Amino acid sequence: MESLNALLQGMGLMHLGAGQAIMLLVSLLLLWLAIAKKFEPLLLLPIGFGGLLSNIPEAGMALTALESLLAHHDAGQLAVIAAKLNCAPDVHAIKEALALALPSVQGQMENLAVDMGYTPGVLALFYKVAIGSGVAPLVIFMGVGAMTDFGPLLANPRTLLLGAAAQFGIFATVLGALTLNYFGLIAFTLPQAAAIGIIGGADGPTA
Repeated sequence: MESLNALLQGMGLMHLGAGQAIMLLVSLLLLWLAIAKKFEPLLLLPIGFGGLLSNIPEAGMALTALESLLAHHDAGQLAVIAAKLNCAPDVHAIKEALALALPSVQGQMENLAVDMGYTPGVLALFYKVAIGSGVAPLVIFMGVGAMTDFGPLLANPRTLLLGAAAQFGIFATVLGALTLNYFGLIAFTLPQAAAIGIIGGADGPTA
């Protein structure tokens, strides 16, 4: 029985949180839609696969070196980080201080975590190199544009209006979020409304 308990503890399933379980199910659903139903495979397949990898319990693939340090809960190491940030040696206090710190200070803390022996996960490295630098989105949309068949558009130029009209969804979504904030239904700042407005964009109709 002790061997079985040790096996279960080592599998990482005992550390599976509710949020991770939900995201794993969502990721599997996205993979099924992309592979079985051929629904937006260029978008849903990498999103589902990335969500699957980043939510594997105890894998830490999406954690930076500093996040791995905070997850390890070593009192001595937390005290060193807290002293640099002038905050209490508590995980929540350190996270709050990091959220308010300058990017240069955050980089120093990341380097300090690396010096302590922690390494970022492969997904965290990919995010920093590809997404954080802005290279990956450019390559993705260049690839989507190169694969787009403009034959139907050239045969019926009026369909261009569909793609152009779809972009008004961005502005409509921003105005909708600000309207909810104005009437006190849901609080949204202008940057938050702009971020939500990105969802109103229609890449499919545009293509």
